Amino acid sequence: MTMLSRVFGLLRDMLVTAVFGASLWNSAFTTAFTLPSLFRRLLGEGALTAALMPNLSEELAEHGRDAVYRLVNKTLSWLFVVCVALIGLAYVSFEIIERVSVSDNWILAAGLAKLLFPYVLLICLAAVISAALNLFNRFAIPAMTAVWLNCSILLTLGVGGWLWGDDAREKMYFLCAGVLLGGTLQLLAPMAALMREGWKPRVDFSASPRLKAVLFLTLPGIYGTASHQINVMISRGLALDFNESGAALINLANRLVELPLGVFTIAISTVIFPSMSKAIAEGRSGHFGNTYRKGVGLSMMMALPATVGLSLLAPEIISTLFQRAAFSEADTNALVPILIICAIGMPFYSFVSIEVRAFYALKDTTTPVKASTIGLAVNLVLSLTLLRLLDRVEALMIASNTAIALQAVYLHFALKSSGNALQLRMIGPSVLRFLIGSGLMAGAVWLGKAGLDQFDLGSWRAIVSLLVLIPLGGLVYLMFLWILRTSEIDEMMAILRKKWGKSGE
Repeated sequence: MTMLSRVFGLLRDMLVTAVFGASLWNSAFTTAFTLPSLFRRLLGEGALTAALMPNLSEELAEHGRDAVYRLVNKTLSWLFVVCVALIGLAYVSFEIIERVSVSDNWILAAGLAKLLFPYVLLICLAAVISAALNLFNRFAIPAMTAVWLNCSILLTLGVGGWLWGDDAREKMYFLCAGVLLGGTLQLLAPMAALMREGWKPRVDFSASPRLKAVLFLTLPGIYGTASHQINVMISRGLALDFNESGAALINLANRLVELPLGVFTIAISTVIFPSMSKAIAEGRSGHFGNTYRKGVGLSMMMALPATVGLSLLAPEIISTLFQRAAFSEADTNALVPILIICAIGMPFYSFVSIEVRAFYALKDTTTPVKASTIGLAVNLVLSLTLLRLLDRVEALMIASNTAIALQAVYLHFALKSSGNALQLRMIGPSVLRFLIGSGLMAGAVWLGKAGLDQFDLGSWRAIVSLLVLIPLGGLVYLMFLWILRTSEIDEMMAILRKKWGKSGE
C-alpha cells in the first residue's frame, strides 16, 4: 500500500509539472503546501503519534481496547481545538504577509497557503486514528491515506482543470480543491476502519494520566520530530526568493527520493515502531535491540542501491517522468544535479528515521530535540553561506545533506550510550556487503548505459534505458547478496514465502 501511494504521488507530480512546469505557480504552491505539511509532522504523523504510540501500547496491555479508544477520543478532542486555533492564527499571518511583503513570490505563496491550510486539521486527526490502527497491526489503511490525496488531485486538476481551467490561476484553484478533497478522504477512510474495530467517536475533554503523559512527550518532541520538514521549509523558502523555479525543482527532487524512502524506510520504521514500543512496555530490552538493528539493516539494504540508481539514472528518470508540456529540457538539465545531491543524503535520512523511532519507543524526546537543533543550525548557516558563495540552488541541498548527516551521527552515539543492546556492530558486515553490492550494481549500470549508447534509440532512449538498466542493476545487487547469504535477504525471502503461502491457502 505504501508502494501504491508513492506511485500515485509520482503520477500527481507528473500531472502538476505538465500543467505548471517549473514556473512560479508551481514553486509558490510547493512552498505554500510545505506549511501544512510541517504542522502535519508537528501535530500528526510526527511528535504526537510518536508520543501517543507507547502510551496506547501500555493502555492496551494494562486495560484493553476500550482504554485505547478512550485515549484516542481524548487526544482527538484536544487536537481539534489546537488545529482550529492554528488555522485562525495562520490566516492572520498570511494576511499580514500579503499586505506588507515586498516580494511578489511570497505574496502569491501566502494566498495559496490560505486556501491549503485547513488541510492541517484533516490530516492531523487522521494521523491519530492511523496510529491506533497500527497498534492493532492494521497497516494497510493508514499506508493508503496518501492514495486518496493523490487520486483527488489527479481528478480535480486532471479533469476539472483541463476542462474548465482557462489559465494558470484557475488551474491552481482546482489543484488546491483536490488537496482539501483528498484530506477529507484521508480522514474518513481510517475512521471507518477503526470503527469496524469497535471504536466509537466521542468528544471528551477530560484529563487523564495517560493524556498528560502524551502531552509531556509531545511538547518537546514537536520540534525534534519535525526537523526535516523545518529544513525543507527553509530550503524551499530560500529557493522561492532565489528564483522562480528553485522551489519547484527542489520539491521534485525530494519527491523522487521519497519514493524509495516511503516504500522501504518509512514502511519499515512504521512497522517496527509498535514492536519496539511493545518490547519496552513489556520490559524486553533484548527484543527491542534486535528489532532496532533489523530495521536499520533492512533500511540500509534498500537505501544504498537506491542512492546509486537515482544518481546514475537521474537524466533518464527525469526526462521520462516529467519532460513534457510545460516542463522543458532545460528544466530537466537543471533538476539533474539537484536530484543527485538529494539522493546522496538518502541513507542518512533512512538512518535518522529509524533512530528517532527508537528514541520515542524509549520515551526519550530530549535527545532528538538536541539533534534537531544541531541539524537546523547547520542547515541554516550553510544554506545562507553556500547560496552566496555558489550562487546556485544546489547549495541548499548540500547544506541539507550535511545537516542530516551530522544529526545521524549524533543520534547514533547517543543511542549507543543508552544501552538496551543497541550497538550496531553486529550488522556491520551486512552494511559492508550492501556497499560492495551497490558498487557492483553501479558498474553494471554504467556498462549497460555504454552498451545502449551504441544503438540509435531516438526519443525512446530514456525509457528503454530505464526498462533495461533498473532490472539489470537490481538483479546484480540482489544476486550478490543472495550468493553471500546475507541475513536480510534470507529474512525478506522468508517473509515473501510466508505471504505466498497464505495467498495459496
